[in-house]
Amino acid sequence: MTSLSALTLPDHTQLPDSDGTFVFAKRAGGKNWQEHPQSILLTDSIKLVLEDLHPDSQYCIGQDLGIYWRLTDFPEKGAESPDWYYVSNVPPTLEGKTRRYYVLWKEYVAPLIVLEFVSGDGSEERDQTPPSQGQGGNVGKFWVYEQAIRVPYYGIYEVAKAQVEVYHLIDNTYQLMKPNERGHYPIVPMGVELGIWQGFYQNAELPWLRWWDAQGNLLLTGYERTEIEQQRAEVERQKRERIVEKLRRRSPSQTSLCVEELNALGIDSEMLD
Repeated sequence: MTSLSALTLPDHTQLPDSDGTFVFAKRAGGKNWQEHPQSILLTDSIKLVLEDLHPDSQYCIGQDLGIYWRLTDFPEKGAESPDWYYVSNVPPTLEGKTRRYYVLWKEYVAPLIVLEFVSGDGSEERDQTPPSQGQGGNVGKFWVYEQAIRVPYYGIYEVAKAQVEVYHLIDNTYQLMKPNERGHYPIVPMGVELGIWQGFYQNAELPWLRWWDAQGNLLLTGYERTEIEQQRAEVERQKRERIVEKLRRRSPSQTSLCVEELNALGIDSEMLD
């Protein structure tokens, strides 16, 4: 172990981001194309919920961003890099700088939820090897989230199987959650549900990990919300055009009686001229 005292523990600007390969790359199984868009989808669609939960903007989201949870002779051995995680009630930046990593011994607040996207066979994400049994300083990822960082919710998403396992920390032990009647997993502190959505995103038809609200309504991305609003606007425009065309066929005296109705629909009576 390092001889550094508690007063000189390194922060997020001093810890390494490389071990000669890439310290926060997957240790086994490599990566896959879907991981990056999957993270964006989760972040984009939860944004409005988190803004309501944190009107002071005191939260942060990590996407493949390292969490340093212990200090070792080789610092990178004391880090895990979840594919996606959310931490409540912490500042999004530190002294005006974006975070390089999340350093647990500097902030003390564990992520509320951590999500891992399986690239291999899932053994790495379910590895419960404790430090006393790990070779070369390696510790099981499952053990780290459960016993060291103590993350309340841990999700393991397997795109190849179109399924997600969600664990809830109860009495310091992860309990596998059962899905509700919608096949979703309630993340109660966030007021949302997590589940699998089969659909088209980022130019690919795939099963995606997504959020729903507590009533089972899919939380939309910014693009999806804009698209729906445009569709609604187009429907309203066509409706107004049909009304105008119908009124144009009426006599002038009949049309004059409909001015208030037109105004209520947002139609300029001059369109009848």
